[in-house]
Amino acid sequence: MAFIDMIFQGKGGVGKSFVASLLAQYGKDKGYTVSCIDTDPVNATFAGYAALKAKIINILDGDDINPRNFDQIIEEIFTLPEEQTQMVIDNGSATFLPLGSYMGKNSIPAFLDENTSHKLRLHSVITGGQAMDDTLIGLKTLLQTFPNLPIVVWINPFFGDLIKDGKPFSEFKIYQENKDGFEAIITIPPILDERTFGEDLNDLLNNKLTFTEFTNSERPLMQRHRMKRYWEETTAAIDKAELLEGLFDEQPESDD
Repeated sequence: MAFIDMIFQGKGGVGKSFVASLLAQYGKDKGYTVSCIDTDPVNATFAGYAALKAKIINILDGDDINPRNFDQIIEEIFTLPEEQTQMVIDNGSATFLPLGSYMGKNSIPAFLDENTSHKLRLHSVITGGQAMDDTLIGLKTLLQTFPNLPIVVWINPFFGDLIKDGKPFSEFKIYQENKDGFEAIITIPPILDERTFGEDLNDLLNNKLTFTEFTNSERPLMQRHRMKRYWEETTAAIDKAELLEGLFDEQPESDD
């Protein structure tokens, strides 16, 4: 099957495009053919990564979804090969409510399920700090809008620890009531030192570079080493979620 990974979150500036780029880079590193689409009409951050070649499709017409433009995405999905293929779709905060409503009213998940063997999966970013409550509301809205779709939750620690009343996310009410609907919980690795890892990651993000591009650049050796190490930690976190089918099916050969 092909994997259709859509990033949804109503709160802006919390790392949606960063997560989209991580998914695309991960798929490429694992040998998948990855197609990328950026629907954000305000900040086409995902499309800024030249190496990922994301196609910009503005699906908003005022405050509503432009059905003809959204049809383009469906056509793209239907042309995907069924094996070793992934499509990553980054959606902006402005499209969060209208796109969710449009997909629900037009039974898009059921349509794809009935007419393709592709797996549609939603991703939502939640954070600590001042944006925590807003991102949790966004996640709750997503759960209510798509109660039967697998959802991958990404915890972004860059804005603070995801702790409420002294409790971690695993003890939040929203987690306890919906944990069976979460396909995975992925925590983005924290920055070890803002003066080194933090500045290097900002360099990578500001220049819209993939980790491979950064580590193959002419930047100083230790900067490249730190980002290589950070990408290895990120890959390990995604590996645990087993997002891409078949990667973990092979069993080690027995010594017998």
